[in-house]
Amino acid sequence: MTEYRPEYRNVAAVPLKDIAQSEMASFRTQVQERVAAGGLVLSFFGAPIDMEMNLICVIGQAETGALHVFRTAVGESYPALTPTIPQVHWFEREIAEQWGIRPEGHPWLKPIRFMQRAYNGKNILSADGADVQVGVTDYYSMEGREIHEVAVGPVHAGIIEPGHFRFQCHGETVFHLEIELGYQHRGIEKALVGGPHKRTPFFMETLAGDSSIAHGIAYAQLMQALTGTQASTRAEYIAAIALEFERLANHTGDLGALAGDIGYLPTLSYNGRLRGDYLNMTGLICGNRFGRNLVVPGGVNFDLSPDTVSELKKRLDVIFRETRISVDLLWATPSVMARFENTGVVKKEDGIALGWVGPAARACGIEVDARAHFPFGAYREIKVPVASQESGDVYARARTRWQEMENARTFIDTALSTLPDGKVRADVDVMRKGALASNTLVVSLTEGWRGVVCHTAITSGEGRFAAYKVVDPSFHNWFALAMSLRDEQISDFPLCNKSFNLSYCGHDL
Repeated sequence: MTEYRPEYRNVAAVPLKDIAQSEMASFRTQVQERVAAGGLVLSFFGAPIDMEMNLICVIGQAETGALHVFRTAVGESYPALTPTIPQVHWFEREIAEQWGIRPEGHPWLKPIRFMQRAYNGKNILSADGADVQVGVTDYYSMEGREIHEVAVGPVHAGIIEPGHFRFQCHGETVFHLEIELGYQHRGIEKALVGGPHKRTPFFMETLAGDSSIAHGIAYAQLMQALTGTQASTRAEYIAAIALEFERLANHTGDLGALAGDIGYLPTLSYNGRLRGDYLNMTGLICGNRFGRNLVVPGGVNFDLSPDTVSELKKRLDVIFRETRISVDLLWATPSVMARFENTGVVKKEDGIALGWVGPAARACGIEVDARAHFPFGAYREIKVPVASQESGDVYARARTRWQEMENARTFIDTALSTLPDGKVRADVDVMRKGALASNTLVVSLTEGWRGVVCHTAITSGEGRFAAYKVVDPSFHNWFALAMSLRDEQISDFPLCNKSFNLSYCGHDL
């Protein structure tokens, strides 16, 4: 076994000098051994450090709550890790696209966001090094007289972001689904470099708009670590309450949408209204239904008065009771269960190999939840059970969501009933020169409703962002959707797609 560097905890500020730079061979061995021991690759990215390009890999060990950070210097190419560590397959494509660093031996090197040029001035993902054209790439194809190809998107009906799905089919049976994203790559990570700026909080809350609170907490925690400040326990409770309302609203909407995809209108109709009720409770806390401007470095901008606490309890009791009635209709209706069960099955071993997170992972028996395994904020005080199923089908993903909703309701009740006294915000001027620790790395994890959210910041000698890496849970899970269509009927695609409900914009950063 390799001798490992120190283990870190969620939201620990680590001086860069303490993260020793390994030779590439040692780096590969360390990463491989950590993953083989059950580690989850939370982030893997390129960053310039001291005028030299580095590869940085962050691995979480759920059973111990430890984070391992490895780094190595890299030139124009390196031996790809994907053949032995499939978890990094999209990360390595991203590194190649962003920095023009080729992972030699990667089995399918192609763009994931169609960036117009890598930062070294050339594009190694096009034949002549020129700009790539959005959506023009080397798609997988199959041959045979009875094989046909079905292309869906990138433009879809309704109000939805662009994404392209290409199916290789034999009759109705799907052999392979390829998912192509990046049609509106926004360049947010690049815009964060040199910050924090006045617009940085707005970027954070719109990385994935339905996960504003999850990303907002990740950013706030990270900034607190870099400024050496701590939010009060009361502020952490309020932030966690809002995060659980975000979970309730989105899971409620998804369960309704799943019902809609199979034409079951009672739950679809009720849950559409109930989702709005949960959003309105977030609005009651801070004036914005998506929780914008609630969580900030140092705490939260809005306190909860006794009257607001009482009103939230009263509303939650009524709305959750109505939600239970609506959702119970799903489990009690044979025609619903006939469509949910054994549809879109994914396997636990594939999820482990490919690094899935959130309900998508827990629905096939992979019990990893940042609230329980890498606890942060109020989750250090109030424990949340890990909701999971085993079957890995649409039913399991729906049922896992419902279990999480029950846990969220219990958490909110407990937090509101035990809300500590104290201020809700410490004064933190993150814009002030010298406010942030210099030459420091921080990894900040939260558990959004889709899964673990990972923010990693590296500061320069002047205490500004030299690099800021965001990994939304959708980045881990899009390939899970592709796997769920293997040997399925193409007509099941909408149902499978909604059972994951991944974010386009959370991927297209």
